[in-house]
Amino acid sequence: MKHFREPVSGFTHLGGAIVSLIGMLILITKTLSNSSSSSLALIGVILFGVSLILLYSASSIYHLAVARDTIIFYLRKLDHSMIYVLIAGTYSPVCLTVLQGKLRWIIFATIWGLALIGVLMKLFYFKGPRWISTLSYIGMGWLAVFLIPKLLGAISVWAVTLLIAGGVLYTVGAVFYQLEKGNTRRTFGAHEVFHIFVLLGSLSHYLMVFIYLI
Repeated sequence: MKHFREPVSGFTHLGGAIVSLIGMLILITKTLSNSSSSSLALIGVILFGVSLILLYSASSIYHLAVARDTIIFYLRKLDHSMIYVLIAGTYSPVCLTVLQGKLRWIIFATIWGLALIGVLMKLFYFKGPRWISTLSYIGMGWLAVFLIPKLLGAISVWAVTLLIAGGVLYTVGAVFYQLEKGNTRRTFGAHEVFHIFVLLGSLSHYLMVFIYLI
């Protein structure tokens, strides 16, 4: 463990990356085996799965890597950028399998546009206050609340419950992220709790997609 910079944080999300890969393959298999599933559904689950893999892979590499400060800084940029990609990836199966007509493409384009802006912000304005980034993640994720009336008319209330539960879990995790102060992250602290809530949020959204959307 001494050969890794932040082993607890790194290995929790390395596990997340591995499980996400397996989970994506399961989603793809289920979608392809369902004769009523469309090509849009397949695209949606692929975007969702890839975004999970990218987020957890970037996070694990950043936390485990032992390297020069400049390299760690760029890995941190990548790590934080992937949060926006995950948010957009999570919206994708909802947009492409549940929403209809112009609304589908408006929300899909908007959320990926916001993700692109977020990634560019992280790449070129990374040293902004932490709370701004945290609020942008939470705000982008909770835009889904405006879709709830549409979703309730199209999918099970339990699917919407899992969607909301995932958002709540991510938000609680963000609170712990804001609370961390001076933790070396070689032991279990606020950042590691944040990682666990992120994993639980992803699980909730994965179950929504697996059980109700494909």
